[in-house]
Amino acid sequence: MGRNAALPAGFERYLARGGRVPDDTGCGVLHIDMDAFFAAVELRTRPELAERPVIVAGAGPRSVVLSANYPARKYGVRSAMPAGMARKLCPQAVWLPPTRGLYSEVSHGVMAIFRELTPLVEPLSLDEAFLDVSGALRRLGTTPAGVGEHIRRRVEAEHGITCSVGVASVKYIAKLASGMAKPDGMLVVPATEALEFLHPLPVSALWGVGKKTEENLRRLGLGTIADVARTPLDRLRRGLGTALGEHLHALAGGRDERAVVPESPDKSISAENTFDVDQHDRAVLDRELLRLSERVAATLRGKGLRGRTVSIKLRFADFRTVTRARTLFSATDVAREIHATVVSLLTDAMKAAAGQSAVRLLGVRVEGLSDGESGEQLSFASPEPRWRDAEVAADVARLKFGSAAVRPASLLSPDEG
Repeated sequence: MGRNAALPAGFERYLARGGRVPDDTGCGVLHIDMDAFFAAVELRTRPELAERPVIVAGAGPRSVVLSANYPARKYGVRSAMPAGMARKLCPQAVWLPPTRGLYSEVSHGVMAIFRELTPLVEPLSLDEAFLDVSGALRRLGTTPAGVGEHIRRRVEAEHGITCSVGVASVKYIAKLASGMAKPDGMLVVPATEALEFLHPLPVSALWGVGKKTEENLRRLGLGTIADVARTPLDRLRRGLGTALGEHLHALAGGRDERAVVPESPDKSISAENTFDVDQHDRAVLDRELLRLSERVAATLRGKGLRGRTVSIKLRFADFRTVTRARTLFSATDVAREIHATVVSLLTDAMKAAAGQSAVRLLGVRVEGLSDGESGEQLSFASPEPRWRDAEVAADVARLKFGSAAVRPASLLSPDEG
């Protein structure tokens, strides 16, 4: 592997390659990140495109880039970039539509490999996870870097994609390391060299530093992680706020107390859609809210969850975003109740955004989640059980016959009516 652009000069010594592995004693935390995941999955059946710029994105005029392979990234194409911008940067790219369900299938297979090695697996998304392997080394008869290399070989052999691995003593450094190892590499940061690794890096590398915080740090005269580490804690608290100042001071000192937490419970369930054309028609907006409510409710029921707080997100044509939320008397997983709530919230939000009637994006979210059984507090007169029974029956039909098997009549197209 040639030196990746993400790898600062002089950091090659941390790469595990050519049989040379830096000292990984005490480095029980791994961060595994698939390389250009969506694009890599698609290219398994299109190997002739491997050396050409490839972009995976939807077909709509407002679609965004889901993934770009490394040849496309050389032109500045990045995930979440508007498709129109990507076309300008790389007009010669091959565009592939996303394959529904395929990425989750591959992700499940990759995560299963991780869980064979250690129960301490914390997925962050479909294509990345933290692993704590410190308690599994004796059973596996290897080292943390040995586990990382084993994972890299198996992921490629069994799923036809590559991954990059960061090995360190704490989560934050392991995540930084995997990013520098890309693509298809492994980088090990010895526990005794954590500060030597961190301190030359810019403040933007600190976990939790976005554009605004970076500007604040630079306003304080702090350009590198070493600068933050040398700054008195009281000054950071005054300049950034107590919580953020303490957080960044700890990270700059190589301290990250967060453990790898397996199977973190869902905090919210959401669904959203960006319209191809800005929408003024209230009937269209209500119908889209019904579709999103159906998706959210079905996901809740599939996970055995209910939620008490329902919220709506609107993004207008000028990109102004408005949110509204309401907490229900009892938790629900019923689309009819979620929809009734968000329709009411939409009315409130539209009134508050006078003059901003063209809607670009709609989103529905349910929070305050609890177990489906413990969340059920229905009054004797409530009609909800019958609506819920109907929706559960629809879930079964869709599972058996496909997602279009049962839908509310208002969601049918004119040709289907």
